[in-house]
Amino acid sequence: MDLSLSVEHGILRDSVERFVRESYPFDKRRKIVDESESFLQENWQDFSKLGWLGLNLPEEFGGNGGSAVDTMVVAEALGPGLILEPFLETVVIGSKLIQVGSNEKQKSEFLSNLVRGRLILTFAFAEPQSRYSLSDVQLSAKPNGDQFVLNGKKAVVRHASSADKIIVSARTAGDRRDKHGITLFLVERNSPGLSRRDYRLQDDIPASELIFDNVCLRRTAMIGDLDCALPMVELVVDHGIAMVCAEAVGIMSALYTATLQYVKTREQFGQPIGKFQVIKHRMVDMLMACEEARSMAYMATLKLDESDPNVRKRAASAAKVSIGKAARFVGQQSIQLHGGMGMTDELDVGHYFKRLTMIDILFGDVDFHLKRYSACASD
Repeated sequence: MDLSLSVEHGILRDSVERFVRESYPFDKRRKIVDESESFLQENWQDFSKLGWLGLNLPEEFGGNGGSAVDTMVVAEALGPGLILEPFLETVVIGSKLIQVGSNEKQKSEFLSNLVRGRLILTFAFAEPQSRYSLSDVQLSAKPNGDQFVLNGKKAVVRHASSADKIIVSARTAGDRRDKHGITLFLVERNSPGLSRRDYRLQDDIPASELIFDNVCLRRTAMIGDLDCALPMVELVVDHGIAMVCAEAVGIMSALYTATLQYVKTREQFGQPIGKFQVIKHRMVDMLMACEEARSMAYMATLKLDESDPNVRKRAASAAKVSIGKAARFVGQQSIQLHGGMGMTDELDVGHYFKRLTMIDILFGDVDFHLKRYSACASD
């Protein structure tokens, strides 16, 4: 199978890489983290002007009518920038949930605003007790006339502090771990009864703990069919997995490049350490890990449109396992070869490793996806 990029994808990648170099250098990112609560709105508007917010959306809503491959290319190129913007939450997951679950009126309103940079979405699916299980939902949504009343908690909701609307999975029927009985709702960030505790994750991404205390929603806030949201959630999470795998590949490539440059200039015993045979072997191992990870990320993206959900799930889990292992290896090697300075906060190497660590546990770690792959293979 030919996994090389087309000429158009190469041009797209080059434009994103140029944006990262010129508008998202490491020093500027540090300043954003220190001085803002989440991210710069100017950057988000630039994403809109460059057409990245509508890459995978139909042209009728102002999008580019592209595919998951387009989004993958952008995600990989954005990786070295360690972006703080809600690209994953809004462009990949939020827009996909709206596309597959909303009616035409909702699609027209929400997706058009999203493309223009006027709507930020996030997805609240994790709960304190659920770990990585998408079907472990305890937050309840009880019918009350023409409304639903939500009570419960959601954990580690990325970009909830800046999202205009939060897509929430809630239990409308069945027991806590039942696959049937889950429904999605669209909740305004400042809804009465919704409280939030904000913080930053290890990689500086803003996140929140959400508490729902008798939050009342009209039935029109429901996305998709009642009690049947789990297949839709699994689909969009697999899209999210493919995207973060591509981002991890971009970060690993940046780590390899930075480490290669360092070993060429760092001298020991009167010569660059890159001339020592053992260092050469370690650099080759890092390069091989990066290239294998890239192939797995591309494969997971190409399998997203498979009609058989198990094929899609296996590809996503295989990529998550492979890239999780590769990211740990490349990150550790890079820090070790940089020596003591690799552990300092002033050097970008440690920040790259932090983001790779958070990507590893996002949507399930290596152990979880090994089990998921095995379960899908046996079905």
